[in-house]
Amino acid sequence: MPGAMTTGGGARVRVFAPATVSNLGPGFDVLGLALHRPGDVVEAALTDGPGVELAEVTGEGGSLPRDARRNAAGVAAGDVLRRAAGAGRVPGLRLWLHKGMPLASGLGSSGASAAGGAVAANEALGRPLGPDALVACAMAGERAACGSAHADNVAPAVLGGIVLIRSCDPLDLVRLPVPDGLFIVVVHPHCAVSTADARARLAGREFALSDIVANAGNLGALVAALYSGDLALLGRSVGDRIVEPLRAPMIPAAAAVRDAGALGCGISGSGPSMFALCDSADAAARAALAMRRAFRDHASLGSEAWVGPVNREGAHILP
Repeated sequence: MPGAMTTGGGARVRVFAPATVSNLGPGFDVLGLALHRPGDVVEAALTDGPGVELAEVTGEGGSLPRDARRNAAGVAAGDVLRRAAGAGRVPGLRLWLHKGMPLASGLGSSGASAAGGAVAANEALGRPLGPDALVACAMAGERAACGSAHADNVAPAVLGGIVLIRSCDPLDLVRLPVPDGLFIVVVHPHCAVSTADARARLAGREFALSDIVANAGNLGALVAALYSGDLALLGRSVGDRIVEPLRAPMIPAAAAVRDAGALGCGISGSGPSMFALCDSADAAARAALAMRRAFRDHASLGSEAWVGPVNREGAHILP
């Protein structure tokens, strides 16, 4: 990606927006955490013309719309412009989007683009909006990309760390503590699961009260584990008896990957990526190898893995 330069009357700002793991087992649409990598880079520069122009999309985004009104980054940046206009006339924006992660991967690809577009636009305009407002703008980008304005990807992508979405309307975000020693593994097999298809599996479903109670217990225990730093309890709490049983058949070798060892393992977002929680860097490295081996041996799928601590920073400016 090019460095800072002058174009259309303004210097480019470059923002990295991270991939995310949403749901974390029992927290469907209400929990998400930020990864250090992969992620997207969005550049923004002020222009004399009105609105948002998407100048270029590179990297993994070959099939994404080039129309800023239909692209997650462009829509999010446009919402920043709209909100900033309340304080007076604002210039237009030109964006460059570099996709650094696969599409339909369960890693919050559209959420990273939306978060990057919102934060880059805000930086170019002199930071007129605060963090929660930027999450709301990124949600508008998610709506354009996925059809629903959920925040479980964009909130951690903007804010970093682990975020609980108590409510989307009105927006009410709770930043949860990240225990020391927590490492996360994400393995992406070389196949795709669309968010729309994964959500369609849930439409019209009824769930047993016993499964709802089990998920409520896991969600409560998960939050308690984050506050207490009890990693063993955290690992026991990522089980999901509502959404994952319906989505697991869409992911080849999901059961074998889940058994590959770690404190706890589950589906990242809609899948097909899967995550594992670990209590050390060495344990995370071993889990990553075992998960990749399970995809290879049980489904003949290549994969890539990312291992590291939770990203506490979220979207941020690059040099």
